[in-house]
Amino acid sequence: MQKLHIGNMIRKELKAQGRTMTWFANAIHSDRSNAYKMLKRDSIDLALLNKICQLLSHDFFLDCSQSLHSNAQSWNEGTPSLEPRQ
Repeated sequence: MQKLHIGNMIRKELKAQGRTMTWFANAIHSDRSNAYKMLKRDSIDLALLNKICQLLSHDFFLDCSQSLHSNAQSWNEGTPSLEPRQ
């Protein structure tokens, strides 16, 4: 199962949109140093993630949900059925 890293997801979206780290730091009312530290983490406060979703017009919650469903499906496909054989 691939572990989600929200910081990497945000970093990729910033790059795709051509946004700088200075822009991002200012948009979240932080400095560049704290913004870099935040993106190194694999988790984030949900209220902050909601704000970032709005700033970038990108639904990271949906990305996480889809990844979880994909991982669950992969896990289920590799799990033997508990139904009795006939």
